[in-house]
Amino acid sequence: MKLIRIRLVLCVTHICTLNMLLWMLFLGLSPESWAQQGTQPHSIKIKGDITLGGLFPVHSRGPAGVPCGEIKREKGIHRMEAMLYALDQINSDPDLLPNITLGAMVLDTCSRDTYALEQSLTFVQALIQKDNSDVRCSNNEPPIIRKPERVVGVIGASGSSVSIMVANVLRLFAIPQISYASTAPELSDKSRYEFFSRVVPPDSYQAQAMVDIVKAMGWNYVSTLASEGNYGESGVDAFLQISREAGGLCIGQSIKIPREPKPGGFDKIIKRLMETSNARGVIIFANEDDIRRVLEAAKRANLTGHFLFVGSDSWGAKSSPILDQEDVAEGAVTILPKRASIDGFDNYFTSRSLKNNRRNIWFAEYWEDDFKCKLTRPGIKYDLGRRKCTGEERIAQESQYEQEGKVQFVIDAVYAMAHALHSMHLDLCPGSMGICEKMDPVEGSQLLHYIRSVNFNGSAGTGVMFNENGDAPGRYDIFQFQLSNTTNPGYRCIGQWTNHLRLNAEEMQWSGGDRAVPDSVCSFPCELGERKKMVKGVPCCWHCELCDGYQYQLDELNCDMCPFDMRPMPNRTGCRSTPIIKLEWSSPWAIIPVFLAVLGILATSGCIITFIRFNDTPIVRASGRELSYVLLTGIFLIYLITFLMIAEPSAPVCAFRRLLLGLGMCITYSAMLTKTNRIYRIFEQGKKAVTPPPFISPASQLIITFILIGVQLLGIFIWFGVVPPHTIIDYEEQRPPNPEFARGVLKCDMSDLALVLCLSYSIVLMVTCTVYAIKSRGVPETFNEAKPIGFTMYTTCIIWLAFVPIFFGTAQSTEKMFIQTTTLTVSMSLSATVSLGMLYIPKVYVIIFQPEQNVQKRKRSSKAVASTVTSQLSQKDDKQNGESKSSAIVPDRSQ
Repeated sequence: MKLIRIRLVLCVTHICTLNMLLWMLFLGLSPESWAQQGTQPHSIKIKGDITLGGLFPVHSRGPAGVPCGEIKREKGIHRMEAMLYALDQINSDPDLLPNITLGAMVLDTCSRDTYALEQSLTFVQALIQKDNSDVRCSNNEPPIIRKPERVVGVIGASGSSVSIMVANVLRLFAIPQISYASTAPELSDKSRYEFFSRVVPPDSYQAQAMVDIVKAMGWNYVSTLASEGNYGESGVDAFLQISREAGGLCIGQSIKIPREPKPGGFDKIIKRLMETSNARGVIIFANEDDIRRVLEAAKRANLTGHFLFVGSDSWGAKSSPILDQEDVAEGAVTILPKRASIDGFDNYFTSRSLKNNRRNIWFAEYWEDDFKCKLTRPGIKYDLGRRKCTGEERIAQESQYEQEGKVQFVIDAVYAMAHALHSMHLDLCPGSMGICEKMDPVEGSQLLHYIRSVNFNGSAGTGVMFNENGDAPGRYDIFQFQLSNTTNPGYRCIGQWTNHLRLNAEEMQWSGGDRAVPDSVCSFPCELGERKKMVKGVPCCWHCELCDGYQYQLDELNCDMCPFDMRPMPNRTGCRSTPIIKLEWSSPWAIIPVFLAVLGILATSGCIITFIRFNDTPIVRASGRELSYVLLTGIFLIYLITFLMIAEPSAPVCAFRRLLLGLGMCITYSAMLTKTNRIYRIFEQGKKAVTPPPFISPASQLIITFILIGVQLLGIFIWFGVVPPHTIIDYEEQRPPNPEFARGVLKCDMSDLALVLCLSYSIVLMVTCTVYAIKSRGVPETFNEAKPIGFTMYTTCIIWLAFVPIFFGTAQSTEKMFIQTTTLTVSMSLSATVSLGMLYIPKVYVIIFQPEQNVQKRKRSSKAVASTVTSQLSQKDDKQNGESKSSAIVPDRSQ
């Protein structure tokens, strides 16, 4: 909106100025009247059948109050002489406009749009009808007024702001205009500038080329600098619009350089650019003076080598903007409409002298500036500080000379006008040797049609043509100013742009001779496994966030969780399968339980073999052979379960685990419970009567034991039916924060709760047995199995009380499976070992190493046993009262 308001104000200003000047013409004010005001328009006039106008910045803009300043040798004199050279070539060409001579009226714009507007009114004087009926000479005769020369077309202007101002006048009088240097995009708007054409491409092409350059170098964050005015502001606007349409390019700062910058203004510009220091690339659409002062400010700020300038064609391959600032400008990439040095013009211009170039009224001033001397001219005071010009100096011999970059386009613009006039003459005046009536005068609208239709090879051999907007095709050379590692420091062509970019990146070098392209990005690319967290409102800026935990990088902006059975790859660009583990036989967690189980199995097998071998001996018979074999079988199964718990899980292994895990303990403690219950009942019955209690025979004891075991088996088979045994892979058990340590655990489908339920019945039997053992602690010593069973149960309870906190306290450990398996198997082995060691190892020891004690005692009936118990209880009471005690008799319990 701000830019629209500025343009609106400029338009109003231009209209007001234009109206004022037109009124001056209508009122009959002549150039002589301007002279009285000190604004006499200097011009070069060359006679011809058809006159072309020319607008050139022969002088720079003057200080306040003065329209013109110093002479501009290259942009002014070179370009103006290029038009005169082209006219000479055309007039001497027998095939182009034969028998028709082109003349010229060349004006100086003084690089100021308002002054150029005033000057350009000279071109339209012949088209304005003035009423002189009331004007009489002293003799009362009507005055003889010389009719001004009619200009059919204008070559120029140079600056876009000047061309815009002049085009507003020329369109009113239908005078075609061809510019050789104006590149503002708005001049392509044919609704406003329909009579304007140009042989240089508009800045919209240039802006597209600059966007392509920026993208080719991998930059996505740049700043822009524009000189105030149509050229700079329109160029930056085109760059911003194209970059938005292309996407992927953000602007850090967009700064406008005022027409009249205040002191320190350029230092402030550099400070603003450093507010977004990552935007090292600076796109600059500015005039030469502004470019030079920007470089000076960067050098004062000690930022040599920081900024990476991309300059428009106003910078091009010129040496003046970077004079004495070469180190700051090193690496600058500039763009220039594709051009070639015209050898014919070099020969022409270097042969110019004060004697043979009198038609150029500014040539003497150029001569003084070029050779740093002073000519003696009427009305000009001689400067004693400068040498006197001899007039014999030679251009390029006694002064520096380099053809100005737009010379080719000036020549092409003049030739385009000539080709259009030639085609028009062929159509309107066929067979005529000169200008016919149909071309006298030349109609501007018709000429414009022929201008837009030209197509010829220009002075550099490239095609000259115009599109529907009067624009030339976009053809650019890409230059880079190189200072280091080169024998000839200066601009080097590194590529071309003709609708698309061709860049030789290997020929580029940057500050200090570095070949690597520097960065100009808001944020550097994220590492693998990191996502971009975008900064709100700035699509080229982001923060990098690591995809942590079990996340992987889904795309640039998102992380996602890996599937439950997978973990992220080390670089987090995808997921991989989680390794499957199980308890290995070689693991330390397995070696100790297996070692205990092997010893236990060997010891149990030894006991069973010993009992079988000495089956009919008194000790074996007194131990209750039937229940002893059942109990030893249970102990054997307890040891055996260790191997099933460590074996690789499978459906059969899981089935046997379910079956044997609780069965071994159930068998063992069912037998012990039956024994302790028998002793307790005998003991209690002996207190009441001499008759023995029921169900104390071996057969009864076996039946009771198997009933108790049957309850466990029934529960197990119900479990089999409800949930058939199978394996699972538990990925949750070993899923630590660091996914590198994540493992899937191959295990049976037996949860901690299921395991407890499987053992719960055996624990109930064990607790019940312990209760009976406690109740039977007062049994006489003649029942020598009561106390070993009691000690066994006490110890077993302690083992299992220690087991519970260890087993459930490690539920959150990453080594849970190993710890729990080892704890369970070791606890069961220790329980079995306690039972084996307390109840059977002493008997085996006696049988093998003390066979003399394994002899038959006198046999008693159950009734006698009961009497003995009653007698011993009485004796025990007497002993407690201080009376004598009787000797103990070992009963025979082989029944």
